[in-house]
Amino acid sequence: MQTRVSLALLCPSVVFIAHGKTKFMTHFNFGSMNRRKFLGTAAATALTTVGSSTLISKAVAGNHAQYQTPNILFILTDDLGWGDLSIYGRTDYQTPNLDRLATQGARFTNAYAAQTVCTPTRVAFLTGRYPARLEVGLREPLGNISQVGSTVGLPPSHPTVASLLKARGYETALVGKWHLGYLPNYGPNKSGFDKFFGHFSGGIDYFSHKDGSGTLDFYNDEQLIDVPGYTTELFTDKAIEFIKQPRNRPFYLSLHYNAPHWPWEGPDDEILSTTLYSNGNYTAGGSPAIYAAMIKSLDDGIGRVLQALEETGQADNTLVIFVSDNGGERYSFFGPFRNRKGSLNEGGIRVPAIIRWPGKVEPNQVKEQPIITMDLTATILAAARVPSAPKYQLDGVNLLPALIGNKPLDSRPLFWRYRSGINIQGAVRLGNWKYLQQGSNQGLNQFLYDLASDPSEQNDLKQSNPVTFQQLQRLFDKWQSQVLPVAQFPA
Repeated sequence: MQTRVSLALLCPSVVFIAHGKTKFMTHFNFGSMNRRKFLGTAAATALTTVGSSTLISKAVAGNHAQYQTPNILFILTDDLGWGDLSIYGRTDYQTPNLDRLATQGARFTNAYAAQTVCTPTRVAFLTGRYPARLEVGLREPLGNISQVGSTVGLPPSHPTVASLLKARGYETALVGKWHLGYLPNYGPNKSGFDKFFGHFSGGIDYFSHKDGSGTLDFYNDEQLIDVPGYTTELFTDKAIEFIKQPRNRPFYLSLHYNAPHWPWEGPDDEILSTTLYSNGNYTAGGSPAIYAAMIKSLDDGIGRVLQALEETGQADNTLVIFVSDNGGERYSFFGPFRNRKGSLNEGGIRVPAIIRWPGKVEPNQVKEQPIITMDLTATILAAARVPSAPKYQLDGVNLLPALIGNKPLDSRPLFWRYRSGINIQGAVRLGNWKYLQQGSNQGLNQFLYDLASDPSEQNDLKQSNPVTFQQLQRLFDKWQSQVLPVAQFPA
């Protein structure tokens, strides 16, 4: 019998396929649900849509006195597409280190970013809540400091996964991209991180470390620094340095690579930093070969970081999570999925995701369960046995019962809303069904897709399935009423 603490602990269904072949969809059978059961499940999950790390999963073996508090390594990539790892289907280059990581734990084929652009997904991860619950989460994405100044960001008063872990004795560090507000009012050191090494804005040149306005954006804590080097390698080196530091308490390291975000610059392309980045339009330039070089540097770097865990004897007691912040860009591989970053079609929000925890999470698992960014937050807190903040209920669910206890979890809807200029998109996924709306103040187009049979979202089924369409539409409207309204400032 499944343990329940409250409605807030409703969790999604999981299909376990150990050593199995990748499939695209969950086996959740929406069609077999009668209308009353569907409405009951949907209403409860729309009102809660949460899981809580206050549920310390019984799947983690041993009593509290024997429990060894794990280190946490969270690796976030930037604009990495669903199929951009060779284990997810990329064929023109290889990612051996990330492929190996995937075989050492669980790989998800239905993992979603909380948003289709950078800032909101980072809000979702750090807070464990839908990005539309905070003003900074409505910045899609947040502009450079020359555009927005220090007027909006992640409030230092809001609990984060870092501040919660730090309060329970963790040493915390963020290496890489922040993109959640600028000094003097906002920053990693104000939101629970003991150490920070990286950049504040959404994108910097890989060599000059300047943002899109030409302003140097590279920091050690809150001190602006000018150091030479390729950004991916600098972040890798700093992460290894942090891991190898002597300590007598657990650590939480958030390693947020800016790769493979534009500008398209491999480790040998320094000359481009004086030409393309300053003069090219967004996503201009590049080639499949340059993109492959960027990914190789990323994969090599992650391999070195994982090796540092081994060399220091910390690998067996470190929970490692790897994921992307949104769908891919110009040179990404999307598998069967439609569109890319900036769209709520599957190509814009479906991402690779891997979880490894030696001795806890069995290797060679391929999960078809739909998950979303906030679930990773809830899972980290549960693994660390750290409760969420009472007044800030999580929107994610703890995945440990599924990962460790092999327990099927309940289904729940996942929600998205995205604004770019006058264009607004919204989406709901529940089981294999996906409701999608796309439009503007000029009008709204709505669609219903069965992702099990139509992962490319080509066949609109709203006419043949009006009841399902209306139910998902109502779910979306209910969720919208519980978050902040669509932003009225320029996106």
